[in-house]
Amino acid sequence: MAKQQKTIRRSAYGNRKNLTQKQLGEQLGFLGMTSDVRMAQYESEARIPKQNLMKQMAGILGVSPHALTVPDIDTYIGFLHTLFALEDIYGVKITEKDGLICLYRAPSTSSPVDTVSNMLREWQQQAEKLENSEISREEYDEWRYLYPELETSHHWAKTPSKEMSDYLIKKSEK
Repeated sequence: MAKQQKTIRRSAYGNRKNLTQKQLGEQLGFLGMTSDVRMAQYESEARIPKQNLMKQMAGILGVSPHALTVPDIDTYIGFLHTLFALEDIYGVKITEKDGLICLYRAPSTSSPVDTVSNMLREWQQQAEKLENSEISREEYDEWRYLYPELETSHHWAKTPSKEMSDYLIKKSEK
């Protein structure tokens, strides 16, 4: 499986808060010219911020720290490899239905990743509310950017590591 790189996704959130790289860097405590240079380094993956800095950055931007780091999806190839990783880790499948390519995750009674199905269902419900004008685009984006903090069903849980998941599956097969 290809290694999935993490990238800092500040630009969309920074734009939402009307913050430039320099302004965000200054709020994080970087002085002078180093503020925008440091932020550019984080966004280009030349440097990786420490966890406490990620939390501070998320607080300033008003998003979950999880929203700031994502796999390499800025290229079509990176996006496809991200989908391959989702297949390997979470059992996401691909099919064609009515001429459309669809991704799905079939429920499993023996898998700890059924939580993923619940999370996807919650996302689908929020997207449907947006589509039906029950919530605004701002409310939808806030739900996504702060997930799971604004999630109300409390179905989400920590997913075990790949090693732990493999171990549990092997134990259940015996």
